[in-house]
Amino acid sequence: MKPEPAIPVVTKDFVGAGACKQCHQAEVLAWQGSDHDLAMQVANEQTVLGDFNNAKFKHDNVESTFFKRDGKFMVRTNGSDGKLTDYPITYTFGVKPLQQYLIAFPGGRYQALSIAWDSRPKAEGGQRWFHLYPKDKMDHTDQLHWTGRYQNWNMECAECHSTNLKKGYDAATDSYKTTFNEINVACESCHGPASQHVEWAKHARPPYSDDDKGLAVKLQSHWQAAWKFPDGNMIAQREQPANDALMNTCWACHARRSTLIEGSLPGLPLEDSHHPSLLRQPTYYADGQQHDEDYTWGSFRQSKMFQNGVTCMDCHEPHSLKLRAEGNALCTRCHNAAKFDTEQHHFHKQDSKGAQCMDCHAPEQNYMVIDGRHDHSFRLPRPDLSLSLGSPNACTQCHQNRKPAWAATALDKWYGTSWRNRPHYGTALQAGATQGLKALPSLLGLAQDSASPAIVRATALTLVAPLMGPELLAFARQQLKDPDPSVRIAALGLIESVDTINRVLAATPLLTDPVRGVRIEAARILADVPDSQMTSGGLSARKSAMTEYLDYLKLNADWPAENVNLGNLYLRQHNVEAAITAYLRAIELDPRFVGAYVNLADAYRQQGRDDEGEKQLRLGLLLSPNAADLHHALGLLLVRKTDKTTALQELALAAKLAPDNARYAYVYAIGLNSAGKQREALAALKAADARQPYNLDILSALISMQRESGDNKAALVNARKAAEVLPDNKEIIQLITELEGVK
Repeated sequence: MKPEPAIPVVTKDFVGAGACKQCHQAEVLAWQGSDHDLAMQVANEQTVLGDFNNAKFKHDNVESTFFKRDGKFMVRTNGSDGKLTDYPITYTFGVKPLQQYLIAFPGGRYQALSIAWDSRPKAEGGQRWFHLYPKDKMDHTDQLHWTGRYQNWNMECAECHSTNLKKGYDAATDSYKTTFNEINVACESCHGPASQHVEWAKHARPPYSDDDKGLAVKLQSHWQAAWKFPDGNMIAQREQPANDALMNTCWACHARRSTLIEGSLPGLPLEDSHHPSLLRQPTYYADGQQHDEDYTWGSFRQSKMFQNGVTCMDCHEPHSLKLRAEGNALCTRCHNAAKFDTEQHHFHKQDSKGAQCMDCHAPEQNYMVIDGRHDHSFRLPRPDLSLSLGSPNACTQCHQNRKPAWAATALDKWYGTSWRNRPHYGTALQAGATQGLKALPSLLGLAQDSASPAIVRATALTLVAPLMGPELLAFARQQLKDPDPSVRIAALGLIESVDTINRVLAATPLLTDPVRGVRIEAARILADVPDSQMTSGGLSARKSAMTEYLDYLKLNADWPAENVNLGNLYLRQHNVEAAITAYLRAIELDPRFVGAYVNLADAYRQQGRDDEGEKQLRLGLLLSPNAADLHHALGLLLVRKTDKTTALQELALAAKLAPDNARYAYVYAIGLNSAGKQREALAALKAADARQPYNLDILSALISMQRESGDNKAALVNARKAAEVLPDNKEIIQLITELEGVK
């Protein structure tokens, strides 16, 4: 008997987890009590885990008290004015290993208290109040104070802790009317709105076909039957590929990213709904290990496991979120235990900490003080790279009284020395961050290496962008054809600086890319191109993609950074007044947002209003006196106003406060030299060269000043360094010849 056809339901509406329970009891039962189910709850006797029996907690000379009043959970702590105030707790946020608390504020805001409850057992150090920024002195004026913008639930947290969330931000009033269908992460967060599926279920009869069941998203992992051990193979291989929608569904929340659009169906490529962060420092170490919070996407995308088809569902049950197995048993489902779960492999006593697969291949790092997160890049320990890159390694993270060299020697004894010869992309990425043009060949090679993870190749392209020249145009165009959207987005950044004609030719096709994030980036870099230089089809496509970009900026208008991006867009379109308005709004939202002051001063410069620009920069410095960017911008402005003495003081401060910024050191040195202080200028340049050894601006200035001072020997040394970067440059070759001929 064929199933009866479902009654058509045109719209995809949310129906709630209750509608799923009748047919999917096992899944709903597994979900209940999970971290997704308990992601956010109304504060009451059943949900609040913290001690509210007049418990006191002191941090940075502020004593907070947790108590109950009239059946409500309360906290007395310092508010936005610095005064102790009583606040009722509205919602709980999370359950383990800590629980945070949300407090209602005017304008529809909910603020996350920075004092959290350690919900671990007392034997593990829990059952206590603790501060999420224990080492920071933080008064009510601090950017990260709990009452401030960056601790705001609506802006920072809400999207991934509730189902079908609509932020509802109104820029005119700087207020929110945030809504959600369910307070927590429920069925439809992952499966999409279920109205059509529910309608199908009302009329369908067994046997069910594999035809459309009204599902908004089809998630099939085949996790149990997909993996087989080929004859003689020690590692299982996936025979049935998983649906791409699976991983995309998880990554929409488990990634460090900004949001491009609300209401997108789960399962689309992450870059279609969000703008993910790449492997740049300081969020990641040079070799791609997690440093700051990365939420898994950036780590797992690097792993060989991801490259070979492993999905989240292969290790994690998606409803309960529990592991499929505990300890090494999880790993030996795919890695032969007789080969890998032995002392001959890990060289530690069986059942010891060092014998645990995860401790060596996915070491844990604490965020939010006590929340341990495994690095999902699942890498081989490389203590040798710790020496050259300054990145951590699993060996000395466990043996904390030992040095990386000790760990490397131990690996030599166990495995021989061939492990040291394995190439690692971290070397190229670190060079790209520190060695300027000398790193270009290795970055180009990495970007074109199809065996390297796409996220690594995209990161390499972002490091190539500042080094972009006309000779790399063909390379850039090739990268624009990459199948991975993150690579295409990064490749668009390469052509941002090329001439208009080539930019239009290269970027116009991507205005109609199937992935929103690519279209938006193409629109951004073509925003300043006159209509007359666009094709008729390109004009229409740019208008459509630009609408998507402006919608993204409007959605995120509560973020100071996106107001700066809006200002940058207007400036690119030569609408200076609109740019100024956007920068001023960014400052209004966050008076300590340094980049807004710098860009605002530059906009005023374009209007010939340096006096107003100076006023704004000095206002910024009152609030952020150690902001190198502000001192540098002010120094340049004062040079234009011919106040060279004060300008030099500002440029000196910028170079001191940001010693790794080669540009600041270069400008300061040029200023010193112009003031007749050549010795000090040379010292500043040499110090910068030690940190950024192949920066051509630094080397050029050094060579010029050393020749002026008659130190041709030192100039020759630096000319030869420049030749390492540009070996075929005729001017450098001629310079070396001249210097070699000087006696």
